[in-house]
Amino acid sequence: MGLFSEMGPGMSSDRASYRRARGTCYTTPVMERERTDAYEDRLLLRIPLEVLAAAAALAVPAAFLFDPLTGLLFFAGGALAALGFTTLKRSLSKVLDRGRRGALRSGVVLYALRLVLICAVFFLIILLFPKKILAFGAGFSMIVLVSLVEGVRALLLMKTWKD
Repeated sequence: MGLFSEMGPGMSSDRASYRRARGTCYTTPVMERERTDAYEDRLLLRIPLEVLAAAAALAVPAAFLFDPLTGLLFFAGGALAALGFTTLKRSLSKVLDRGRRGALRSGVVLYALRLVLICAVFFLIILLFPKKILAFGAGFSMIVLVSLVEGVRALLLMKTWKD
């Protein structure tokens, strides 16, 4: 016979018992939400602050190298990325607390609204300062740099834990 042909304890080979057991759910209808670790909570609170700090640290040289408006738009891009991350985290927590019913639809609507608002800000920057959009986009992409640094940090912590 095949690899999975052996019957475990309490299993029957007839189809009727399989049909009866298949519809049985052994989980409780109300389950507690999985609690996140303190490290994950600290990490999710730290990322927006690190994005703001990185954007501010790199906005100052940009202001001196180019002009103050470039530095300001660089910092504004980083601030929008930090605000977007914070609102995404909060809205996802609220949506997931509601349960499965309606969570998918409201999650998609909130994410689409967030995307539209970010695109509207980019469009406004393009209309007002067409030559400075790269500075705003570079500031906005600080979240990628911070996420990369946090990922490397987590890998290093995991490596030291195993040793």
